[in-house]
Amino acid sequence: MKSLPPTLNKVIEAFSRFPGIGNKTAHRLGLHALKSSNSEIEEFSQALLDLKNNIRTCQTCHNFSEATKCEICLDERRNREIICVCKDPSDIFLLEKTGYQGVYHVLGGLISPLDGIGPEELNMDSLIDRAKTITELIIATDASVEGDTTALYISRMLESIKIKITHLARGLPVGGHLEYVDEATLTKSIDDRVVINSTV
Repeated sequence: MKSLPPTLNKVIEAFSRFPGIGNKTAHRLGLHALKSSNSEIEEFSQALLDLKNNIRTCQTCHNFSEATKCEICLDERRNREIICVCKDPSDIFLLEKTGYQGVYHVLGGLISPLDGIGPEELNMDSLIDRAKTITELIIATDASVEGDTTALYISRMLESIKIKITHLARGLPVGGHLEYVDEATLTKSIDDRVVINSTV
């Protein structure tokens, strides 16, 4: 907005780059930041810096973590014979609401040749190693072309390993993304998962 000082406009533009933040919301956030005390702004700025400096990925499952292993991988109560494979760490927060008690493996994306993303760009090698010690692999990828392609690739990649491979039931809408699915639908999908390949 030309009527606003350039410094305030810069803050508003920065907020508007966040997903789900439109121009009006970004404008309100910018004005709120302007009215906030110096200590509040410093605390917010430090929190953002800490986020970038302290968060890494778990060496085992590639989830977000502040240590070499995430809390889920360190939890001895989890069933380590079941691994749920998902696209991003953010999917784990959603799947945890279903009551799932196994562990996870984050791929870091989906196979998408048009975007130049092949299996070698994803966390596939570590998945093969982990699959050798489990009884079931649940593939929780999006119900999309990329999600289905990735699921098919994983099932073929693990054909020689004697495990049950399942996929979330199609309670998920085709073309939909996990982050937009309600908790009840997601719970039903994981409970009614379907077998893709089983050599046991």
